[in-house]
Amino acid sequence: MRADARKNRDHVLAVAGAAVAEHGVDVSLRDIARRADVGLATLLRHFPTREALLEALLHTSFEELTAKADALETSASPEDALVSWLRDCVGWTTEYRGVTVLMAAAIEDTESALHASCVTLRAAGARLLTRAQAVDAARGDIDGTDLFALIAALAWLGDQPSLASRAGHLFDVVAGAILTGAAAGSAVDGGATEGSP
Repeated sequence: MRADARKNRDHVLAVAGAAVAEHGVDVSLRDIARRADVGLATLLRHFPTREALLEALLHTSFEELTAKADALETSASPEDALVSWLRDCVGWTTEYRGVTVLMAAAIEDTESALHASCVTLRAAGARLLTRAQAVDAARGDIDGTDLFALIAALAWLGDQPSLASRAGHLFDVVAGAILTGAAAGSAVDGGATEGSP
């Protein structure tokens, strides 16, 4: 890609990131193009679909969350690793209102531009969950798909103005329900303050 084309693409992504953070994933592509001071055709040349734009926008975050899971596997207890990663995922998804709806759909849609990233992210969480289950620190009747669904549910809470102040407390409730015995109290205590995941 030519330097000027890359600069234009990066500019569109920066503008799109701000627009999605402000208005959610359903923000108009035409509005993003207008804000970026480019024509809609130019935006569509770089990103032919909304999902392609979102995948490019979110790709770095997906990679960072996957790398964080890898690092936590060797640097933290199974229960602390799981809760820390879960907290980071929920916190990230609340930055972009509505992204969890797209992610949940992309898991099942192999044609989605978000499919591969979402599958990789779900697998990273599943590894942390399996590791905690192996030492009886997490309940054994849930799997990576359930964990992915819980992230979506907790992110949805954070998207609701009337419930956002309860999001931190409800995160602790859910995390405590995933973990078992002493692990539940030790990993959840001292985590988020009320209102933040």
